Amino acid sequence: MALVLKSECDRAIRAHGADGYPDECCGALIGSRENGRMLVVRTVRMRNMNTERARDRFTLDPRELMQVERSADVEGLSLLGFYHSHPDSPARPSLTDLSFAAPWPGLSWVIVSVPKGQPGDLRSWVVRSEGSEFTEEPVEVTP
Repeated sequence: MALVLKSECDRAIRAHGADGYPDECCGALIGSRENGRMLVVRTVRMRNMNTERARDRFTLDPRELMQVERSADVEGLSLLGFYHSHPDSPARPSLTDLSFAAPWPGLSWVIVSVPKGQPGDLRSWVVRSEGSEFTEEPVEVTP
């Protein structure tokens, strides 16, 4: 399955990574599943609740997540996954990312690398159904 980002969503994720630097940022991917693709039409910035290790960890607020899911549902859309940044690190998931994502198999996990405050590589990953590893998925950016 491919992840398709509207160009404004791609820009929004990259901007959030730069704005959050040197800490990790995080957010939600909202859209629909169409023809074997996940089409992201909106991103939602979320607060990184991790105050102790924000430079290399993020924690979502469960109440904020519920609001995001409700809002998507009202629009007839779905939560397709999440994004976060890796300040001064590659756009590859860590073991911490895997343990966090494991309960949500099938959702996309976009990571944007932010070296020295400038958004760089953006890649997406999906947790296998048994939660044991990530598989990279292709990312397309459309107008």
